[in-house]
Amino acid sequence: MTSITIRHVPDEVRNELAARAARAGQSLQEYMLAEVTRLSERPSIADLMAEVRAEKELHPSRVTRAQILADLEADRR
Repeated sequence: MTSITIRHVPDEVRNELAARAARAGQSLQEYMLAEVTRLSERPSIADLMAEVRAEKELHPSRVTRAQILADLEADRR
């Protein structure tokens, strides 16, 4: 397994993370490993946007932007 070092962490950040780890009944290392793992399992915003664009190309909308805006305006009346 690889080790990761994060330098120059402000004391208040380290203290908050340590407090969260303690409340979870974990060491700081266990807590941070769980958080980093959870973070790595979530897609990035860029990946999500690429997925949306790909879906949009596969299933293009037949409704124009002008139609959507007109319908929204009609609903406001």
